[in-house]
Amino acid sequence: MFKSKKGKNEILSLYYKKLESLKIDYEYLTVLTDFGKTNIITTGNPSNPPIILVHGSNGCAPIALETYANLHKKFRVFAVDVLAQPNKSAEARLSMKDDSYGKWMNEVITELKIDSVTMAGFSFGGLIILKTLEHDEAKIKEVYLSAPAYIVNGNPFTALFKVFIPMKRYMKTKKVKYVERFLSHLFTHRDEFAIKFLSKVFLEFDMDFTPIPVIDANKAEKIVTPIHLFAAQDDILFPGKKMIKRAVKIFPSLKTSTLLERSKHVQNKEQNEQIEREIMRYGEVDTTRET
Repeated sequence: MFKSKKGKNEILSLYYKKLESLKIDYEYLTVLTDFGKTNIITTGNPSNPPIILVHGSNGCAPIALETYANLHKKFRVFAVDVLAQPNKSAEARLSMKDDSYGKWMNEVITELKIDSVTMAGFSFGGLIILKTLEHDEAKIKEVYLSAPAYIVNGNPFTALFKVFIPMKRYMKTKKVKYVERFLSHLFTHRDEFAIKFLSKVFLEFDMDFTPIPVIDANKAEKIVTPIHLFAAQDDILFPGKKMIKRAVKIFPSLKTSTLLERSKHVQNKEQNEQIEREIMRYGEVDTTRET
């Protein structure tokens, strides 16, 4: 997936800088699965209840840890480097059309020897979590999905002109102004690290442009794990109002749905702190499954 050794080293250098900037105690764990080696960063007291964080597309575990920076105070946090993304896990790309992501994540959970797991994921991480529930939700306590993929999609022409064309122009010209242009449509607030990181990723990593599928209503209906949904009002990729409308209709286990006002696809610090507070608040309550 990395186009050169030099490019990989440059991307991982930013990975390590982001991790060190968090100023937390952490450990690396390596889990072997049928799909490839999976790197995990863990932090928090081992006696705390477990939570798995799943980052979005073209991301990495340190970004997920920064997004919800206080969870380690009440949880044992396992931040997973998703396969085939610009991080430390194996470069084996899985299909979004079958249950590969669900099988992979359940293998990770089994190897970690944890149960009654809370999961929280952003964007593509939300797709992975829903795939996990589809495949086997027995070990999952509840899930928190922030601007998740896999429930609805936005207007493809809007994404084409505001995101993909500027991205391609950057890849051709290497002018950072094009990165800044399309990220302005995706990020609620400007993120300097994201500009640096993605500027490298777009040039040095083989990204997946496969169209994002949406969950089948029949599969959604079978999920019994409590779902907490945070949809972004101004999200051009996965529109918030449209998402909540469909989620209410297809997920019988949907416990809460929140429309984040004035939020683009990527939430700002205050919005992430709002989500984090909800995770910590509900995490203190023993959630009973519905059957």
